[in-house]
Amino acid sequence: MVKKALITGITGQDGAYLARFLIGKGYKVYGMVRRTSMVNTSRLEYLGIKDKVEILYGDMLDLSSLQRVVENTEPDEIYNLAAQSFVATSWEQPILTAEVTGLGALKLLEAVRLVNPKIKFYQASSSEMFGASPDLPQNESSRFHPRSPYAASKLFAHWMTVNYRESYGMFTVSGILFNHESPIRGLEFVTRKITHAVAMIKEGKQDKLLLGNMAAKRDWGFAGDYVKAMWMMLQQDEPDDYVVATGETHTVREFCEKAFGYVGLDYQDYVEVSPELFRPADVEVLCGDSSKARMKLGWKPDVDFDGLIRMMVDADLKRVREGSY
Repeated sequence: MVKKALITGITGQDGAYLARFLIGKGYKVYGMVRRTSMVNTSRLEYLGIKDKVEILYGDMLDLSSLQRVVENTEPDEIYNLAAQSFVATSWEQPILTAEVTGLGALKLLEAVRLVNPKIKFYQASSSEMFGASPDLPQNESSRFHPRSPYAASKLFAHWMTVNYRESYGMFTVSGILFNHESPIRGLEFVTRKITHAVAMIKEGKQDKLLLGNMAAKRDWGFAGDYVKAMWMMLQQDEPDDYVVATGETHTVREFCEKAFGYVGLDYQDYVEVSPELFRPADVEVLCGDSSKARMKLGWKPDVDFDGLIRMMVDADLKRVREGSY
């Protein structure tokens, strides 16, 4: 019998990679998106799976809409990846972020409880929830100290997922994923902003790159590796929460140095720091301890830091040379 999965936020980076992974596992995949004038399926097209998923319309702010989607798809598994997921934007739109990222997750949990509480549920939690936590590296027992409206909203969704598991006996899990990137990462994220600029500068189409906090340290992995962990969590006998990370930290400056160096350029000749790009409250260091996921799930990342950068720069060079950027 074919298993069915419903993915909210399927048109995002993680949704697209997860859909491709599940299709490879033989799943029937449904993707829920907001009804807009035009649905951006470019990431699904990039991964060659646009025609292999069924798109449905739903609204994370409307419980009845979510109930209908769950009733109509009858999924075995739900992966909630929908969110206003850009930290900087959450300062500009804190209420929208809280409604979609926080309350939206709660409404989807409630829709599952009302329609079929036996559905397995994955919540996309975030390393940003740790924020200014004094614990380093951060694991499942580390203290949370969110430093943005996005992080606070994710923390609310995280704890509601735990509460539905403990209160209703539902199979709900949270994957606390540290930063994960790919060639289809949005241009508003610093890693893709860098690799896109590297390609543009290398091809003579851009002169400078403006960045904010170059000293910020992050634990960066490949999104294609991380979606495997999402699936693994829902295949366990008991629901639990897991940190997914590489365990290595690198600064934004180091990312620039390697990305520019890969094409034979010195980043110092092209990168300028703009005070306007600093966040109101930044997170200096995020580093994850994924020992639990490695031991219990058998998960480990396959793509290392250098490999990730090469993959992203190569993809952006190809786009720029083809004029498809």
